[in-house]
Order: sequence, then structure tokens, then C-alpha cells
Amino acid sequence: MRWQGGRRGGNVEDRRGLGPGKAVGGGSLIVVVIALVGYFVFGMEPKDVERLIESTSTQTSSQQSGEVGTPEDQAGQFVDVVGANINDVWSGMLPDYREPTVVLYTQGTSTGCGYGQAAMGPFYCPNDQTVYLDLSFWQQMEDQLGASGAEFARAYVIAHEFGHHVQTLTGTSQQVRQAQQQASSQAEANKYSVALELQADCYAGVWAANAAKVSNGTVALEPGDMREGLKTANAIGDDMLQKRSQGRVTPEAFTHGSAEQRMTWLNRGYETGDPRQCDTFN
Repeated sequence: MRWQGGRRGGNVEDRRGLGPGKAVGGGSLIVVVIALVGYFVFGMEPKDVERLIESTSTQTSSQQSGEVGTPEDQAGQFVDVVGANINDVWSGMLPDYREPTVVLYTQGTSTGCGYGQAAMGPFYCPNDQTVYLDLSFWQQMEDQLGASGAEFARAYVIAHEFGHHVQTLTGTSQQVRQAQQQASSQAEANKYSVALELQADCYAGVWAANAAKVSNGTVALEPGDMREGLKTANAIGDDMLQKRSQGRVTPEAFTHGSAEQRMTWLNRGYETGDPRQCDTFN
């Protein structure tokens, strides 16, 4: 993936090295459990973050703040350039688009949705409209889940979380939460969750299709990149994760979609480059 000549956004808050924020109160065990669940489904979705808020309602987090700008290390610069490019793509598609904040952290940190932990993997918090990334997840994703180590595979993860930000801005996330509250069963509620996640995958593909156009080619996919992205989408499908963790597949418990579904919608976004083609609900 080409990116090193891309525009730097300078809007990354770097909390790495500050140490984990402190969670106060009796809810820490609940946070750990939710964090582990979030990790195995590849980043917490908005409804799961809302559950985190509820579970930590009796505790507070010490506030943390890091230096805002462009990190000096290559991994941090990658996040900054990719994030800036994603913002450029969506700014051209949504008239009222507002850039999310991106926070890099290690181990744990305070968030607008409670106490965030690295075991959650990448996640988006709708309360503070922030994407949270512990970059150690890249290696865990490769070693434990069999995902690709290619740079575009990592960019796909970032773009997926930005996709949740787009869903927050468009009201889709709120509509899904309302539908889930009215669902007659957990299985029905899970179907809405799957649709939300697959749409975020499709939005990641839309970004990839338009990355070069908005950057005059300084940020662009190269031959083989989409193949590596699809490899990662396959590795984090619910059926693949369930086989790995419990040895069997339970479709009614899916929350993010099967490997085939995730690959299909990522590819659809990339092939069309049009967010209007990302209707995963109908």
C-alpha cells in the first residue's frame, strides 16, 4: 500500500507511554469480560460500547490526555495518514461530515464510553466520536486470528471503525439500537448488529476505492492489497472465530457476519466506490 507521501492530518492524540488510566469502582471485572468479547469479534460496535457504558455506570475513569499532532514513529504516522485520507474521502461524500478524533493508547485508557482496554481491539465510541487504537492489536490479529500483516489489512481495520463514525453521523447506529430494543429475540437483535458491521466493512471498501482519487495517488492500493484485506475479512468472520474458540458454528449468535459476508461487503464497497451500494439492511 502506498501511503508515505500522503497528507498528514495532525489530529492524532497519542496517549502511548502514559500508562493505563485507572478504573475506579466495582465494575472492572465486567469491563474485562466485555473487553474479551470485543476482542474476539474484532473491535466493539456501537451497541456493545453502549453496554460498556451501562456496566461501568458505577465507576469513573481518571481523565487522560496525550499530545495531539502527528506521531513521530512510523506506525503512528501510518494511522495519521490513513485517517486523514479516510476523512478526505468522506468529506467529499457527506456534506455535514465531521472528523472523528483518533486516540492511540497502550493497555488501557479513559474514554467517553467508560474504561477502554487493549483486549477490546480497535473500537469506536459514539459518545465522544473517537476511534481508539492500541497498535499491539495488529500483531495479535496476525498471530492469533490468522489475519494478514499487510499494511492495507491494517488500514481496513481503521476504515471499518471510521465507518461506525459515519453510521453515527447519518443516524444509522441510533436506528439500529432502536430496532434492537424492539426485537423479539436476541437472534433477531443480532441480525441488526450483523447488518451494521457489514455496512462498516462496505464503507471501508468505499474508502479504499476512492483513496487514490482524493490524494492524487499518494495514498493508494497496490496490486495484491485487496487480496490481503479479504484475507483479514475472512479471518475475522464470526464463523471462523467461533470455530477457533468453541469448535462449532452458531449462526444465530453472529454479531459481525460470516467470513463470506464480510469479504463480500468489503469487496462490494471497493468495486462500486459508492456508499449508496452499502445497504446491508434490505
